[in-house]
Amino acid sequence: MAFTDFSKIDTVKELNTVLAEKSYVEGTSATQADVAAFKAFRTAYPNFSRWFNHLAAKVEEFDSFPAASGASAAAEEEDDDEVDLFGSDDDEVDEAAEKLKAERLAEYEKRKAAKGPKPAAKSIVTLDVKPWDDETDLEQMTANVKAIEMDGLSWGAHQLIPIGFGIKKLQVNCVVEDAKVSLDDLQQAIEDDEDHVQSTDIAAMQKL
Repeated sequence: MAFTDFSKIDTVKELNTVLAEKSYVEGTSATQADVAAFKAFRTAYPNFSRWFNHLAAKVEEFDSFPAASGASAAAEEEDDDEVDLFGSDDDEVDEAAEKLKAERLAEYEKRKAAKGPKPAAKSIVTLDVKPWDDETDLEQMTANVKAIEMDGLSWGAHQLIPIGFGIKKLQVNCVVEDAKVSLDDLQQAIEDDEDHVQSTDIAAMQKL
């Protein structure tokens, strides 16, 4: 939704409602929609914008000021008349924008930390393991394959599938953590059983 017509107070209310639940007009970072809304508001309310930006940059300094009264207040007013507080607010706008950006970033990092780390990326892999011939001890070959241990590797179900001439291949499923387990290393570990294994292939792979 675009917020570019601030001639109506309802637009201000709608924008305030939107920003109650998120940090930007659209998405999770500043976009042209935020820039357009900011410029439109400043154009519609130039005096208020100037006042707000100045106070945003000076609020901490003002909080430390003692309350003024009587002659002291009058003297301060005279001093203020000599200082052009609103002559140029470009630097103050930039300072306020940077401060707002830092606050938004801090809020984002806080929400991100509260969610905790993302779960590790995993894949389901189906491996075909081919024996040398029909005399290969498939039970022992299966046991040797599933005896392989790696950090991030979990073995699943398996089956023996006929491929011709009385020969059966072993098809076995496993779950691997993508960042920890190299499928090339896993296949090499299986093929190291040269007495039983002729070759291996990845039959299927799916992300969890």
